[in-house]
Amino acid sequence: MPDYAQLAEQMREALLAVDRVQAETVLEAVADCPPLDQVEGILVPAMEGIGDGWEDGSVALSQVYMSARISEQLVRRMDVAQEQLRFPQPRMAIAVLEDFHLLGKSIIHSMLHGAGYRVEDFGRMDVETLAARVVEEQIEILLVSTLMLRAALRVPELRRHIESLGRNDVRIIVGGAPFRFDPGLWKQVGADATAAGAAELLPIVKDMTGRPS
Repeated sequence: MPDYAQLAEQMREALLAVDRVQAETVLEAVADCPPLDQVEGILVPAMEGIGDGWEDGSVALSQVYMSARISEQLVRRMDVAQEQLRFPQPRMAIAVLEDFHLLGKSIIHSMLHGAGYRVEDFGRMDVETLAARVVEEQIEILLVSTLMLRAALRVPELRRHIESLGRNDVRIIVGGAPFRFDPGLWKQVGADATAAGAAELLPIVKDMTGRPS
């Protein structure tokens, strides 16, 4: 039985060093194991550890970004169909709401993909366009990133637009500076959850998707 805890730590170190070759070497040690085991046992805890480092200031933003990209690439290169790699899960998407900061959204998207989740990247959108896209693509979980308070305060309007188009079951997870500054803001705008970063987001998404432990 592979020592997944040790391998996850080796993966974390390789990702923080931006050493793609070493990261691939870590996975080669469990090449005969099911891809889902490799993702759940090694990549997810490694990325969670990096997310924790981002939150406590011990990991630089550039390290988080590159780690997420390498992790995403490793998942994409696994020689299995996406349906085999991931258990059935709700349709998810991430978008920046009426702001122009895209780096944080890109990092979260890459980290989620590297952890084995399918997440559509909608980029930057206004309320009306995002609501229509959510309904058109039958999104069930929507991750909304904001930088400015004025954008965060438009989340209730976003939900109303989605509901006016006939969808009352979309769960919204919000994140970004306004929600870090005011821990209760996510409830005020009617979101279903909030996360300050990937370390907090991964358990929320895991719970919402019903992903097995």
